[in-house]
Amino acid sequence: MSKKKFTFIDLFAWIWGFRIPLEEYGGKSVGYSEIDKTALEIYRNNFQTTEDEYLGDITKPRSFPYADIVTGGVPCQSWSVAGKKHGFEDPRGALWFDTIKFVGAVKPKAFIFENVKWLADPRNKENLELIIRSFEDLDYVVNYKVLNAFDFWLPQNRERIFIVGVQKSISKKFEFPQNYTSLPHLSEILENFYNKDKRHAFNNDTIKNSFNMSYNVNRDNYFTFCDTRNGQHSIHSWDIIDTTASEKLICEAIMKNRRKKIYGEKDGNPLSFDAISNLVKDLDVNDLNSLIEKKILTYKNGKYDFVNSKNSSGIFGIYRIYTPDSHVFSTLTKTGVRDLVTEVSIPNNIKNKKDFFIKEIYKKKLYRKISIREGARIQWFPETLILPDNYGKSLAVLGNALWVNIVREIAKNLLTTIN
Repeated sequence: MSKKKFTFIDLFAWIWGFRIPLEEYGGKSVGYSEIDKTALEIYRNNFQTTEDEYLGDITKPRSFPYADIVTGGVPCQSWSVAGKKHGFEDPRGALWFDTIKFVGAVKPKAFIFENVKWLADPRNKENLELIIRSFEDLDYVVNYKVLNAFDFWLPQNRERIFIVGVQKSISKKFEFPQNYTSLPHLSEILENFYNKDKRHAFNNDTIKNSFNMSYNVNRDNYFTFCDTRNGQHSIHSWDIIDTTASEKLICEAIMKNRRKKIYGEKDGNPLSFDAISNLVKDLDVNDLNSLIEKKILTYKNGKYDFVNSKNSSGIFGIYRIYTPDSHVFSTLTKTGVRDLVTEVSIPNNIKNKKDFFIKEIYKKKLYRKISIREGARIQWFPETLILPDNYGKSLAVLGNALWVNIVREIAKNLLTTIN
């Protein structure tokens, strides 16, 4: 689309998920706000900001500059599961009221705000309706929609609600962008596959679809290290530790039966020797002792259970390993180092992918943590993004960042509407 000059204000800016696409379309920042020290440092390291541009604490009454568009990732912890969904009762949730006051004072042509999908949950219906009604009282036509990063060519299953408002005096109706017509792949961000020129050509549907055809569409191209669940993509301790056939049989019997109510009310229950002997013919206590020595089983209060007894505890510090053909990667977090990647693809003609994975990838240690740069690519940040060298700090801010390409699509439609 052709560039047309406009101004914008970036509230709760974090590390610039809104600013990049708006500047690409010809926008000029006249103000931004952010209080997190790390995010603010990253923001200023990546933009030529002025002292006058920083708005500081928007909750304190004062005059603000006019802008054609106001954007913001209103703090979402109060609506999230982690924040126990306290909503407006949480001071962070109350920032919605400050945001509404800000819009009323600035009177932009339009705004874009985003939040966690829980704000759109039926249990939050009254809260969401209050927010929308408050904007409507300021003479805005308001639309909202929950969008998934996965649907816009990002290997992340992340849903967020986007709330877009346009002044009632503007006759053209805003429409949310359509989902991309092909699937993302983890290879899009991995070092040995990354192609900057191809990646940024994906605004063309023909290129996106033709590129996608070179892959085998399979949502299960990752392996989970877990002793408490079974499946063709589950890797168990007894798969990767040297164990006898009888020891494997014991482990599988415990795994398949530990959730049955006859053994207890928990989701997974320890089993006694007598219980296991009813499941495994000619049970030998020496096999049980051997599994304890190998740190696969533990014995406590007369019962046996797995050392790795929680679904997400992983094995040897690994929870999941994703192949380049996977359509998803785990949510980025400061501590998310138990989810790893391999740059080795499993050939389509391999019948037993699990055996191939163990022999050719796991045993050869052909896996690693995702890099900081790859984490930035997952959120569609440019290669020029300057981030701290600290791995945890960078992954933490990236994990909370907004996906640039979704904002680009929303902003494109919004600018068409208001122009």
